[in-house]
Amino acid sequence: MIFCAGLSSLHRQQRQQAYPPGEKMVTLSDSTVYPAKIAHLISLQSRSEAKCKVFASRSSRKKMTKDYKGSKNGDSKDRGEFSEAFLQEDESRSKIDSESFDAILDPKSSISNPSRNAVLQACIITSALMLALGAFIRQVSHIAFTEGWVKSDSEEVSFHFQIWHLELIALLVVLVSASRYILLKTWPSFAESSEAANEQALSNLKPVDYLVVACLPGISEELLFRGGLLPLFGLNWTGALVVGAIFGCLHLGGDRRYSFAAWATFVGFVYGMAAVASSSIMVPMASHCLNNLVGGFLWYFSSSSERSKSLPD
Repeated sequence: MIFCAGLSSLHRQQRQQAYPPGEKMVTLSDSTVYPAKIAHLISLQSRSEAKCKVFASRSSRKKMTKDYKGSKNGDSKDRGEFSEAFLQEDESRSKIDSESFDAILDPKSSISNPSRNAVLQACIITSALMLALGAFIRQVSHIAFTEGWVKSDSEEVSFHFQIWHLELIALLVVLVSASRYILLKTWPSFAESSEAANEQALSNLKPVDYLVVACLPGISEELLFRGGLLPLFGLNWTGALVVGAIFGCLHLGGDRRYSFAAWATFVGFVYGMAAVASSSIMVPMASHCLNNLVGGFLWYFSSSSERSKSLPD
């Protein structure tokens, strides 16, 4: 879903705002953003061995030492009070710094995912814009065909629906969903990208909201790519491949890696060929919506199961 790229940008902005202004920020290989000092520490440790010790600043310690030396001229009571204060401040500082560093190592604990309203709003606005753009491109494509500039007319991919289209839709749902499941089990990079995207977009939604984030992008994206752009590039396998590649590139960004873009390119090509075979935009629209819905609910039930297992008995 293309609107997730906007959610990823919002998530990165929230992370940057969580740190002091003027702090130099560094983007790591997994697209996360941290202060330069923290990024350096993280880069030296693997995630499975993320253990660190946080020390007080040298300037603070020098000041405390200087004050302590000055207190030697006083009585033992003053030195005792100073030692106790020194230990309390050092322990408090270490505790705060340790908690802060733990929060940085685990971004989910410090930066929440976009709220339900933010996700739904982004989905509705993005889908509305793509619907408008898709309708405009379809009209431009039709005019270009009448002028002889392109060989395919956008009206050749119409909104008609026939009974046999149901079989094609079912085949596409099985093909795409089964392929996604296999890749999730065999391609770690794709699994991480998919999990990150689902976590940001779906974690704060209610199950009924899945209908919105599954159907609106499915309808609007298909109208734009298969209903508008595909006729411009040709109603054949090469046109389907080119439009699929554009579709895949637009799914790259945020926490989504090249593996996810490759997957989106494949799916876009499949939907394009379905539009060519059926001469109907309804087939890829229905398939896209159902596949989004299947993927969303599979993530919901799997994440719910993992959360229940993590709860103490």
